[in-house]
Amino acid sequence: MGGRLDRDGDDLGELHEINVTPFIDVMLVLLIIFMVAAPLATVEVKVDLPASSAEPAPKPDLPVYLTLRGDDTLLVGSDVVGRDALSAVLDGTTRGDKDARIFLRADKAVSYEALMGVMDVLRAAGYLKIALVALESPR
Repeated sequence: MGGRLDRDGDDLGELHEINVTPFIDVMLVLLIIFMVAAPLATVEVKVDLPASSAEPAPKPDLPVYLTLRGDDTLLVGSDVVGRDALSAVLDGTTRGDKDARIFLRADKAVSYEALMGVMDVLRAAGYLKIALVALESPR
């Protein structure tokens, strides 16, 4: 805010600068509030996730299905595979194409830990494009 004050003939120049100190103080307080509140925003709640109602994506001509059964056995297509041989079998099935999408199907009885273990094996083998397969829910 500019102003002019005349005192005993002294000419003071107009003030053309904005005082940003209060603005910076408010921003620092907001930053601290968000830093404290962000870890509290995560809540651990047990949920039973519903089936997906999203439009299914088009499938490739030769999809690669990896199935995880309730007893933790793995199948590539319809062939049973051990976890240690999974990388070699997938390399043979995809002809070494690490960009191939792997369609991962898991039984409802499979634990989240087992599913994440299979996904870790896929990631270690270099397969980063993983699609989780679910049933379509009736609309």
